[in-house]
Amino acid sequence: MAVIDIRRSHKKPLKAAKTAVERVAKSIAKEHGIAHHWDGDTLVFDRSGVKGHIAVGKGDLHVRVELGFLMSALKPMIEREIERKLDEQLA
Repeated sequence: MAVIDIRRSHKKPLKAAKTAVERVAKSIAKEHGIAHHWDGDTLVFDRSGVKGHIAVGKGDLHVRVELGFLMSALKPMIEREIERKLDEQLA
């Protein structure tokens, strides 16, 4: 199993940061069929071969994604895509 672990700081209010993360999640869900839901300030997502969360805090966020065996080969591409989308939304 491969793990993606991304930490980002941000200057948005908590509500705005959660809105930005929701936009990222909806975009990824539309493209890849990944279901997600909020548990407090943490967005939880999963799909066959992929599960993880994005914990949103005041001033930072933490993304953790666990990839199953078959998805592990796509780790670099998935990691770049998550980083790109986060950077777009948190700018």
